[in-house]
Amino acid sequence: MALLELKLLNTQLQYAEPSSAPYQKQIVSLQLVTILWMCAEAVVAIYAALRARSVALLGFGADSGIELVSAFVVLLQFKKVSHVNEKTAARITGLLLFALATFIFGSSVLAFTSRGFQPQPSYLGIALLIAAAIVMPWLSSQKRTLGAMTNNSALKADAVQSSMCAYLAWIALGGLVLNALFKVSWADPTAALLLLPIMVLEGWKAMWGQTCSDCA
Repeated sequence: MALLELKLLNTQLQYAEPSSAPYQKQIVSLQLVTILWMCAEAVVAIYAALRARSVALLGFGADSGIELVSAFVVLLQFKKVSHVNEKTAARITGLLLFALATFIFGSSVLAFTSRGFQPQPSYLGIALLIAAAIVMPWLSSQKRTLGAMTNNSALKADAVQSSMCAYLAWIALGGLVLNALFKVSWADPTAALLLLPIMVLEGWKAMWGQTCSDCA
């Protein structure tokens, strides 16, 4: 997610081929929709996570925040407002993801071992994750279509990353639903731990400067 926003899309949009020019307005619109959605997603997820002491929601919200920053950097680059070094930005993103994964791991251990950190049901969080599980595949579909029409490798990769965000939402949703329906408090930190491999993988790819086409 974060790596894609920082790398291929910036280069592709700034030096777009003539065939992609008619679709640039749609591409920018999709980026703006992504930024607005990720902003709302991060704020609501973190708010709900703090209220319910939900590690899964906190991990999902924090990851959304990192994606938001990355998308904003890409937008600034496309508007030629900023000239952020791609490798530096990607490495910072990777470090943030590693730090987030470490924090989520520690929080999950506390949730498993301390009653004071046990998560409570969060119906707001469940609603948000259901919405994310619907919106992100739609964004992925739109970007995949535009990517095919323009032969834009950045958008094709972005579509994959949007799908990955939907996977994160489904994993976190499973933990929250189990906790809400069956009062299984360990389901929430378990879901959070299941988010870690995706975060670590993203961080690793960002640190080593892999593109999404390398990952496919």
